Amino acid sequence: MPRTFAVRSKKFSTDAIAAAALAGSLLVAGSAQAASGPGVPPVPQQPAGKIISASGVNERMYPSTDSAVRGTVARGAKITLRCKVRAQTVGGNNIWYLLRNRNTWVAAAFVGNAGAGAVPLCRDVDRTPLDNAPATRAAMG
Repeated sequence: MPRTFAVRSKKFSTDAIAAAALAGSLLVAGSAQAASGPGVPPVPQQPAGKIISASGVNERMYPSTDSAVRGTVARGAKITLRCKVRAQTVGGNNIWYLLRNRNTWVAAAFVGNAGAGAVPLCRDVDRTPLDNAPATRAAMG
């Protein structure tokens, strides 16, 4: 027998909630399939990478090893990349990536390709409130 419970003076059965959840998930799945059908251009993926350094990688305030460490990313972690700049050479590679979800930089020498598209140069990316700091604008070129 289904249980019922009240939320703000309305009664709901667990069967009704399960049916609504199933209908919602089918609706989302159907719209995702429709968006990827024939004749529909694919949705561009966010550029991404995977940390390949054995000990992980430091997230830096600016694209330089002299810059303050703001955090670390563990080996094998997938990261989304916003843009790239040419800066200090690390391990023979002078590319640094700005992470998409944080205002921190990682050296490309420690990032492998996760197959999700090319990373644009930072000067070609639209500015957001994340980029308002003068030092960030200077680092991005």
